[in-house]
Amino acid sequence: MTFAELDKTAGGNTVRIKRQLTEQAISQAAGGHWADAADLNRKILELGPDSEAENRLAKAHWELGELGLAREHYQVALGLDPTNRIAERNIERLRVLLAEAGERTVPAMEGAKAPVNIFVEETGKTGFAMLFELAHPRKLAQVNPGDAVELVPEGNRLLAVSNGLQIGIVEPRVAARLLKLITDGNKYAAGVTSLGDRDVRIVIRETFQDPRNYGKVSFPTAARSSDLRPYTKGTLIREEMDLEEDLEEDEEDEEIEDLDRVLPVEVTGDEAFEEEPEELEES
Repeated sequence: MTFAELDKTAGGNTVRIKRQLTEQAISQAAGGHWADAADLNRKILELGPDSEAENRLAKAHWELGELGLAREHYQVALGLDPTNRIAERNIERLRVLLAEAGERTVPAMEGAKAPVNIFVEETGKTGFAMLFELAHPRKLAQVNPGDAVELVPEGNRLLAVSNGLQIGIVEPRVAARLLKLITDGNKYAAGVTSLGDRDVRIVIRETFQDPRNYGKVSFPTAARSSDLRPYTKGTLIREEMDLEEDLEEDEEDEEIEDLDRVLPVEVTGDEAFEEEPEELEES
């Protein structure tokens, strides 16, 4: 029976039922209830082909650690809609992860998603950073855009922890500034905005400013995204020392010159929590 025939048989209520199921599926996903989200998306697909429901089902399987099934449903979604960029880029990412991590991995932890307000623009309080010294792909397979990231100071480094795993280290140019502000009482929250084969990008938001840091913004006006350059080992220590000197002089909200690793603030939409974000965006 076709979708149109089923809709007619149900007295024209199929569209309404599908809409309700979709809302419930998104709500369950937003709450991190991935098994329930998967069941709801399967019910939607019983009503007929739907590339977005296939995307959501793939996402649920991914969060449950079922990488093989996730790829299968992304492939179905791409078959239904060849312009589906979410499915296309996640198939490519899963190709790499499956080779490294296998068909199944550890499910995401309950409550692993970052609060939505972390991704909302607020000048000076929100910035972006790349991670380096990334975890093994088997561990990264448990991490997805929208996941919460805990920033953990360790000496002169700022570790990024998600789903209970250290996934990388915040780039030194950003970390050096934040470490001084954290030492003086500031607090930050972070979340994953994008993951690629060899890169992870996070958003960081200032959630509390200690009075001792009055006049010091966490993320001064930054260079353009096109100025982003990859780190090389020879530049890490030098740039960290330069920033230490810059921060000491930053008494009245002065711009740090050539802060070329902090990207302009952007806004992450609902897509980050339903499937995968644009590049805010990822690969």
